[in-house]
Order: sequence, then C-alpha cells, then structure tokens
Amino acid sequence: MKIKVLLIGKSFPDFTKESIDYFTNKIKHFVPIEWVEIVMKKTVDHIDTMKQLEGEAFEKYIDKTDHVILLDDKGKKFTSEQFAQFVQNKQDTSIKTLVFLVGGAYGFSQKIYDRADGKLSLSDMTFSHQIIRPIFLEQIYRAYTIMKGIPYHHA
Repeated sequence: MKIKVLLIGKSFPDFTKESIDYFTNKIKHFVPIEWVEIVMKKTVDHIDTMKQLEGEAFEKYIDKTDHVILLDDKGKKFTSEQFAQFVQNKQDTSIKTLVFLVGGAYGFSQKIYDRADGKLSLSDMTFSHQIIRPIFLEQIYRAYTIMKGIPYHHA
C-alpha cells in the first residue's frame, strides 16, 4: 500500500516544513508516502465557489481506485492504537493507495464529500492548517511503529 496526503495550501513557516520532512522520511521506512501541497492560484470571495475549485484541484490527484479519507471535524475519532488498526485494516484489504485529504479553510465541496470513503477527525479542538500537518504525519508514523512493535509509542 502507498499513502498519499493531499492538502490545500503551502507549508510555512520553516519549523512546519522541517517537521513534515522529518516525519515523511521516517514513514518512508515503512510505506511509500507522497505529500502533495496544492497551492490555489485563484481565490474567490464566495465560499462555495472556493470549495468547488479546491475540489477540482483534489480530483486531479485522485484515481478511481484510491481509498479516500477526509480529515474533517465531523469525522471518526481514533486513539493512536485504533488509528494503527485502521491503517492495518486498509493494508490487509489490498488497498493500493490510501489517500488523506486536508481541505482548505472552509472544508470540502459536496462532490469531494460524495467521493470520500470515510472521514477522520484528529481532535475536537481546532488547529491551524500549518500545525495539523506535522501532527497528522506524526500519527501516521506512530501508527506504523505500533503496527511493527517499535517502542516509539508508549500507551
């Protein structure tokens, strides 16, 4: 299985980029991972139009066979162990590419919600799009260390 993380926007400041690189390199020891930042060249004042444009941008990177999970505040919440089991289950079902989408400030278009195979919430708290990136990658890394029995995660 391969993991692909698609997100709207650009990573900054430097500490965010460094954290992303750090965890991406660690994850690569377990599974191929692709990190795609989609920078929107056009912004519009109407929220629904912006979500539609972002959705169209996401669609360019999603194949029909991809298993798509949205990072969404209304998604399912997991402990780290449960998230590891979730990822393991996806690997066991022969999914070729597990795609996580991190939307823009206003969420996803209805078309992207309809395309999604599931939704995941990382917390009841709200985090900036910059901070959530390394947090999510750390959880992917933690999931693989749990799955492999590596003493990174201490319950």
